[in-house]
Amino acid sequence: MTDRSFPPSLPARILVVDDDPGQRSLLQTFLTGQGFAVTVAGSGAGALATLLRQPVALIISDVRMPGMSGLEMLRQIRSSQPTLPILLVTAFANIREAVGAIRDGALNYLSKPIDLDELLATVRQAMGLMAPAGPSNEPDLVLPKEIVFRSPLMKAVFHDAALVAPSDSRVLITGESGVGKEVVADMIHSWSKRPQGPLVKINCAAIPDNLIESELFGHEKGSFTGANQQRIGRFEEAIDGTIFLDEIGEMSPGLQAKLLRITQDGCFRRVGSNRDLITNARILTATNRELEQDIEAGRFREDLFYRLNVLEINIPPLRERPEDLLPLANHFLIGFTRDQARLSSAAANCLAAYPWPGNVRELRNAMERAALVSRGGIVLPEHLPNRVQAAAKSPSPALNSATNQTDPKRLEVIERDAILQALRKHDFNRTATARSLAISRRSLTYKLQRMREQGFPVDSKSDLANTP
Repeated sequence: MTDRSFPPSLPARILVVDDDPGQRSLLQTFLTGQGFAVTVAGSGAGALATLLRQPVALIISDVRMPGMSGLEMLRQIRSSQPTLPILLVTAFANIREAVGAIRDGALNYLSKPIDLDELLATVRQAMGLMAPAGPSNEPDLVLPKEIVFRSPLMKAVFHDAALVAPSDSRVLITGESGVGKEVVADMIHSWSKRPQGPLVKINCAAIPDNLIESELFGHEKGSFTGANQQRIGRFEEAIDGTIFLDEIGEMSPGLQAKLLRITQDGCFRRVGSNRDLITNARILTATNRELEQDIEAGRFREDLFYRLNVLEINIPPLRERPEDLLPLANHFLIGFTRDQARLSSAAANCLAAYPWPGNVRELRNAMERAALVSRGGIVLPEHLPNRVQAAAKSPSPALNSATNQTDPKRLEVIERDAILQALRKHDFNRTATARSLAISRRSLTYKLQRMREQGFPVDSKSDLANTP
């Protein structure tokens, strides 16, 4: 296959096939932004009808769809168009299906939630396209002044948020407590096509189980003791806007079933009512839990997880993006003291030595304390919380002289080999790979992107086998 410049003079047309409107919207928005022409179909039969009317260069299809499955569609297309590239995507990937799909002629087999970098690399490879050498089609990030970062990891987070914002796709925002999941949800809403609509926020962990159903869906007068009047629920409030469900992993199994129905057809009922209501609210969710583990333990529905997780945006912890630490600390300090206080170098060293398990929220609280204790002057180590002061006094293995004398190129090779080995061990499951390496999925994605740009193929088992 011969490479050519990207994008071609006539955009290559891609057919996206998925019964989930959110997934179709995401892929159409993303691929159109990359310079492709995109046609969508909601079923296998619809895709076959589209092919009769319009030639395409590539098909991206879900596997499990009502009626004709992606695998059945693949077999029918292969009988008439044996060379048309077809990329299958599914939330329920398993080895047997993957082997069967490749045997039947699928180009590749990717798992949901889709990694957009991996998807784009696969599409470009299939169509013989090189990555653009000039300005990219990435969205310009216009961020409010209260959002402060310097790290490429956070740039990638907001890049993903900007990419998915114009679609109506559901987004799952993951990360440890205090990393800023609500901030990302705010930006997705403000960059969306519905910024004038309401942004309704619910913390699922803060509302008792016996009240949260009424809070979300509303209730009719007399539906339970104390229901003295009809109440409109938060999903009704969010019509033409966005609803953000924080700590979604704390939701009870019974309520998960009702939320699943909303993700499927937008229908719900107020408590005590027998009449269906419809909402077009876009659903954003967030969690600090490992929902895959909750699924295995039977605490969270697998089908709901994949309905909510059309795209996952994982926010790395503060310890994985040290470039952001001091800019954030100074930003908070300026806000609390109206630009009067300053960090001493000794205090800055204390901040850098502490691991910040509470992430940005903990840093903000520490800076608020420092601003009060220092009375708006120079912040010294003694103005910081005791736990932060203690971290600077403890020797850190990461800062010993032996590590500092290590060749950075050698460290890069060690890291790259560890990542490749972990990818093999976990059969290219990026969530499991990131967990085994004790880093966030976002951090792993960034590292894989850098390795890909350096010429190390990391997107398939066959490619990895040929890695030098």
